Parts: sequence; C-alpha cells; structure tokens
Amino acid sequence: MPDTARLDRWLWAARLFKTRALAAQAVDGGRVEVNEEKAKPAKAIRVGSLVRVRIGPYEYRLTVRALSVRRGSAADAAQLYEEEAASRERRERIAEQHRLAARMSGSRNERPSKRDRRELGRLKEGS
Repeated sequence: MPDTARLDRWLWAARLFKTRALAAQAVDGGRVEVNEEKAKPAKAIRVGSLVRVRIGPYEYRLTVRALSVRRGSAADAAQLYEEEAASRERRERIAEQHRLAARMSGSRNERPSKRDRRELGRLKEGS
C-alpha cells in the first residue's frame, strides 16, 4: 500500500464525489482543505491528514485512516476515513432542518391530482 495518495483520487475512492473530475473541480474551487490549508488536486495526503470538504450546505471534517487510489465498495470507502463527531452532528442537524423546512413549506412540486382538479372545478362552479 502506498504511503501517499493524490487528494482528488482519494476523495473519489472514499466516495465523497461521484467522479474524479468532480473531486478535482471541488478542490480547485476551494471547497477542500488539507490540514487547514488550501490544496490542489495533486496534493499528496498521508494517513493522519485532516481533510475538510464542503459539499453544498454540508461540511465534512475527516481524518484519513487509510489510503486508496482504487474505488471500492461503500463499506471499503467507509474504512478510509473517520469523521469527527461534531461534524457529523452538524450535518445531521442541517439535514433535519432541511426536512422540516420542506414539510412546512406545504408547496408541492407536482401537478394536481384528479381529486384536486375536481375540487377546483367545484369551487369555480360555486362562485
């Protein structure tokens, strides 16, 4: 097993990004830091490196536990890093807020059902 790996390949192997190109794009865009410093896609990371990744509203703070340049199963990818407990709690809290906001908004992004159309027709006839 190698003692270093390219950052973009490791992010892809850890299944944080769907493709290596997306991982490199995120690194170039400044959404990935290694040991509190901005990084480039070819940055060599080692076991014990601290990686911070921002994907949308979520932020992952990870400690590299193992290196891999090959993409494996999700179970294998989970062994490559360890997420800080505070990071996981923040992500779960944000996800819960998003679920509640979607439920509270009451707006549906779909067409009215047949029942809805009939009710609208009855309302229009009555006025």
